[in-house]
Amino acid sequence: MLQRCLDLLAPALRSPGSVVVDCTLGLGGHSEALLTQFPDTRLIALDRDKEALRLSGERLAPFGDRATLVHAVYDELPDVLARLGVPRVQGVLFDLGVSSMQLDEADRGFAYAQDAPLDMRMDQSTGIGAAEVLNTYPPGELVRILRMYGEEKQAKRIVSAVVREREKEPFTNSARLVELIRDALPQAAKRTGGNPAKRTFQALRIEVNGELSVLEKAIPAAVGALAVDGRIAVLSYQSLEDRLVKQVFAAGAAVTAPPGLPVVPEEYQPRLKLLTRGAELPTDEEVAQNRRAAPARLRGAQRIREDVR
Repeated sequence: MLQRCLDLLAPALRSPGSVVVDCTLGLGGHSEALLTQFPDTRLIALDRDKEALRLSGERLAPFGDRATLVHAVYDELPDVLARLGVPRVQGVLFDLGVSSMQLDEADRGFAYAQDAPLDMRMDQSTGIGAAEVLNTYPPGELVRILRMYGEEKQAKRIVSAVVREREKEPFTNSARLVELIRDALPQAAKRTGGNPAKRTFQALRIEVNGELSVLEKAIPAAVGALAVDGRIAVLSYQSLEDRLVKQVFAAGAAVTAPPGLPVVPEEYQPRLKLLTRGAELPTDEEVAQNRRAAPARLRGAQRIREDVR
């Protein structure tokens, strides 16, 4: 869905001096496309993963000082822009979730299809890994995490098995957890929905990286950083992310005046115009080329007025 993201942002990035923020740099594919398609645009790109910054820095080196790469979590966007002396930007792009690089690096522990240390931190220089979550969190908290972040209906079964097993030996690697989940689930629950460990791994990853709490701050902050006529595009890969983005965009596009006013004052007028009708889905061709694109959901919005103070 890269081209669709570029098309959504294009009207805001065609003028000289425009600034676009890639809040989820990863390996730099989206950033490279932005810099190539919009030669008069400056890029600011954020990532919490130092290895991703190193690799994407090599990829984007030909663009010189048009690209500024920053080690930061995307809810830190207002601080990053303030440090760089950039009051407003014309475009913002989010490509949420775990990157292909993180999935493909076995020692990161993101992928349930290969055995690896249970880490799952996007920034391995800070915070606790997934193994520590499994080994130390109270059972009730683990159930909450699996239900809320993984939408796992069998959370109690899985957590009961985890608690029994961690008393024998702490968890360290992913293969043991995958095997435990397979053994814990009833046959009916294993017949649909792909790998039965998928939802648990998603929940642990979100908890370890604080993804939803970060996103709750990051999307409003990104909208606030947009200049009038600036645009934002967000690619989500699971329903919790997409629901949060939908709520922020819908609130920004709503009239907030009390009912019955004959004329709606400017401060109650919408700040955003929605650019997508609901969430756009990848085409069958895109999914055939890249199966990881299957759950993608794209939403876009345009800033249409400044806040009235």
